[in-house]
Amino acid sequence: MTKNELLARITAILHDTFEIDEARVVPEARLYDDLDIDSIDAVDMIVQLKPLLGRNLQPDAFKSVRTVQDVVDVLYGLIRDEAA
Repeated sequence: MTKNELLARITAILHDTFEIDEARVVPEARLYDDLDIDSIDAVDMIVQLKPLLGRNLQPDAFKSVRTVQDVVDVLYGLIRDEAA
């Protein structure tokens, strides 16, 4: 899965789960400040992302995540690690 495909999936999840306008979901958007994603919402988002990997995601992997691009990068790294 490419980073662009991951961004599209994350955008769909944020739109479908939290009713965030897709136009607001850009790589530089800050989850908390720009998209109003709080810690409970972040856990819900991680649950929604689980099918992308087919396994549980460790919340620790997302500690440094601040932007949509950070989420893409973490997921991309986890997918690459899984494939290796």
